[in-house]
Amino acid sequence: MKPQRNLPSKAITRPDEARDAGRDVDMASSDGDLKPQMSDFPRRRGAAASFFRLGLQIVFPLLILAGSLAVFNYMKSTKPEVPKRKVREASYAVKAIAITIGSITPTFTLYGTTTAGRQVELRSLVAGRVIKTGNGLRAGGEVKAGAILLKIDPFNFQTKLKEVAAQVAEAKAKLVEMKASLVSEEGNLKFAKAQLKLGKTDLLRATPLAQRGTVSARTVDDRRLIVFRREQVLIQSQNTISIWHARIAQQKAVIARLNVVKLQSERRLIETTLTAPFNAYVTDIGAQVGKMLSANDSVATLIDRDWIDVRFTLTNAQYGRFAQGQGGLIGREVNLEWRVGPKPLIYKARIDRVGARVTSTTGGVDVYARILNPSKPVPIRPGAFVEATLKDVAFNNVAKIPSSAVYDNTRVYVIEKGRLKSRKIRVVGTSGSDMLVEGELKQGERVVITRLSTPGDGVRVQEQRSNGS
Repeated sequence: MKPQRNLPSKAITRPDEARDAGRDVDMASSDGDLKPQMSDFPRRRGAAASFFRLGLQIVFPLLILAGSLAVFNYMKSTKPEVPKRKVREASYAVKAIAITIGSITPTFTLYGTTTAGRQVELRSLVAGRVIKTGNGLRAGGEVKAGAILLKIDPFNFQTKLKEVAAQVAEAKAKLVEMKASLVSEEGNLKFAKAQLKLGKTDLLRATPLAQRGTVSARTVDDRRLIVFRREQVLIQSQNTISIWHARIAQQKAVIARLNVVKLQSERRLIETTLTAPFNAYVTDIGAQVGKMLSANDSVATLIDRDWIDVRFTLTNAQYGRFAQGQGGLIGREVNLEWRVGPKPLIYKARIDRVGARVTSTTGGVDVYARILNPSKPVPIRPGAFVEATLKDVAFNNVAKIPSSAVYDNTRVYVIEKGRLKSRKIRVVGTSGSDMLVEGELKQGERVVITRLSTPGDGVRVQEQRSNGS
């Protein structure tokens, strides 16, 4: 069987196409120059068709867009006119109050904490073992002035006092002995003076007798030697008396020193008992029975229960008004409320000092007021949070208005013929949530207290009056 030959990939199905193909082959075989021209014709026809389709894709959307725009313009031009509504001026319903200008003394509320006006950390004055403590020596305990807090074993201090007392007695006995010796030596001095006087008399008598030959010259010399010896005894006795005076003075100094030691021993014996210096609350306990204490060891901290202060902070403006106003700040009364139950507890206090430093952290000046009676209605202790009410200085020619009526702290609005009119003001103080202002306001003017988002001169308003306004 003979192998089949490969046929062309594109079969010729129609007669005309076969003739054209045969003609093309014949022409190509007869004339090689015409073959390229005849093969380019189908290509050019396909390019023209592609260019035509591209033109339709561009032009057709543009035609649709132009038609839509023409329809929109037509509809817009033929739209019927809507009748315009007449613009009406807006009017705001507001509340207002009548202005009263006069002298006002406001009160303001501050918040503070109670502190100890006086407290002391008691320390052991002597060293030793604690043998007894008072009933009040416990955390939160109360003690009265003079109450015993603790006792330290006094044995060593008692024996020391007795030893010093014996030394004082011994020194005094030596002093008595020295004084007796001084008296004896003074007697010897008198006898020596008398003997010296007699010796000089004998010498004076013997001298003329020796000149007349009644007595020998040796006798005169012997009597002169006796005078010399008696003078020596006299000088020695005088020196001895001076020595005894010095010894007596030294012994007196010894006795004085021993008396000081005795007083110290007596004081140390007293200091074995530690007592409360004032009525106090007890905290920070550092000693109990059986504990060995060294000198200066901490025993407890006492807080004076009759001296409780409240500390609060005044702003710089408030402090400046008090400092420059009449009466100053010291001595002003303060009302305190301690809220620890359904009914607040009321206390009276009086300002007695200002903080020693002005710190930037508090933003003002610390002030201390002493509670007049911290035990009533109930005892109040340090650390309580209280509310303090204090009268401010008097403000003259001012008006009190709500803070909602003030804009930018520089102006308010009054009602004139149903419209707003601005007035320049200056805030000089506060009274609770209200402000004290001065400026262009007049007596009886009605100030708008309703807060408006866009206030301005000429805005039409309608006041809403309530009963009594």
